[in-house]
Amino acid sequence: MENLVLHLDNIQKSFGGLRALADVNLHIEEGKTHAIIGPNGAGKSTLLNVCVGRLKPDSGSVTFDGDELTGKKPHEIAQKGVARVFQTPEIFQELTLLENVMLPALSRRDGSFKFNPFTGLRSQSEIRDEAQHTLEDVGLKEQMNLESGSLSRGDKRRLELGMCLILHPRLLLLDEPTAGMARHDTNQTIDLLQKIKSRGMTKVIIEHDMHVVFSLADKVSVLARGKIISSGTPEEAREDPVVKEAYLGGAHE
Repeated sequence: MENLVLHLDNIQKSFGGLRALADVNLHIEEGKTHAIIGPNGAGKSTLLNVCVGRLKPDSGSVTFDGDELTGKKPHEIAQKGVARVFQTPEIFQELTLLENVMLPALSRRDGSFKFNPFTGLRSQSEIRDEAQHTLEDVGLKEQMNLESGSLSRGDKRRLELGMCLILHPRLLLLDEPTAGMARHDTNQTIDLLQKIKSRGMTKVIIEHDMHVVFSLADKVSVLARGKIISSGTPEEAREDPVVKEAYLGGAHE
């Protein structure tokens, strides 16, 4: 029997007169990778923002492992074990890679930034060791002492992934995790996400690259004009004429 860990029930969200999400129902199985695809403007990033508390839905509810998330603040949701990698990497450009990955771990230990992030980072040997291991996981250990602002866009995305992984989330939400990467880096990221999956972590991935989707997803849902129009296995999504018309057969962004 499926163990459903994330429930989105009847989610609606509008901006002015524009309805971004319309009665979205989505249920995510624990330990699986669930891809959400669809054209630009379909509401995919809005959906993730609702999940992590950056946006409050007009109606409907988000439940994670039996806990109601709707109305909670982003840091409260993160403490429940939900982490998100954003479409545009959110890192501290002036800090080193190592310091960037240590910051979330220190926040997890000490509370939400109740410390000076620019002092004392190097003295935290246990967290430093974990951060180094995490950077090795994402293929960035050799660059750990570089200033993060000097990284390529693809490496910034891998750094942000490391900042999420050190929190040991049960649910990881990824908004186009391979955007801006060359094919070699994309394949490395696929390998990394497959390794994460083997550890039992649940993932929801928004992705335009069908190579990534079909390499990782256990289930694919298609969002178009704010509505889920199809859900099924990757094979079913590939052959669904509704999906082909809405996305796969059209222009790829």
